[in-house]
Amino acid sequence: MDEDGSNSDVALERLRHYLQNSKVPADGKLPTERQFAELFGVGRRAVRRALEALEAEGVLSRRQGAGTFFGGQGALLETGLVDVSRTDFIEIMEVRLRLEPQLAQLAALRAKPEHVARMRALAVKIGQLTDFDERELWDGQLHRSIALAAGNRLFLSLFDAVNRIRQDEAWRAVRERARNTNRSGDVTTEQHLHIVDCIARRDPVSAGEAMSSHLLILQESLMRQTSLDGAVGPVEKDSEDPGFLNNGAFKR
Repeated sequence: MDEDGSNSDVALERLRHYLQNSKVPADGKLPTERQFAELFGVGRRAVRRALEALEAEGVLSRRQGAGTFFGGQGALLETGLVDVSRTDFIEIMEVRLRLEPQLAQLAALRAKPEHVARMRALAVKIGQLTDFDERELWDGQLHRSIALAAGNRLFLSLFDAVNRIRQDEAWRAVRERARNTNRSGDVTTEQHLHIVDCIARRDPVSAGEAMSSHLLILQESLMRQTSLDGAVGPVEKDSEDPGFLNNGAFKR
């Protein structure tokens, strides 16, 4: 965490859990940023960003001078999470490489114009951010928007389970070092926009391939960084297996 205790993904996860298990009624007023920060053990900046993310999802609304209000349990129907055991980044990337290209393909078939507009806005937003914690939060929101547009609730639950790993400190530290080493912000933005363009064109094959390419570059960067750290994962050799890259893309 940074000096003010910020970890936006932790705050987002804990807010979701709080809302799912609270008895706050629809349009009920929520605690303040300060109260949430104390309750969750994170910085207020992290809470503020997490609230902004949930507001963008339509889960809650913030009213100037009045506070923050919950949209009700109905707003959380698509945010169910599955508990996962702690794992390493190689296993995470293996799952992402098999899951997210399929989600991109389905999104290309099912995304509504408002889904595409949100994806594009998020891709642009991420490209403009310089704070790592904030980039991580909105990067997760972009990938989740694609999962949501896929229109499969079970897939979305699986995505959310994997995405929870972002809050792990070791995972965040490796990603931050890899990003700083490679200075890949512009490339990532181009990749994000390309994925969105493929979805907008309703081209599932290209969307799946674009997502695979994006994740493979991330995986390579992470492997390189952990090699420098002397912490190469036990199954790195599998990434050289051609079968490892086969994500089951749609065939024309």
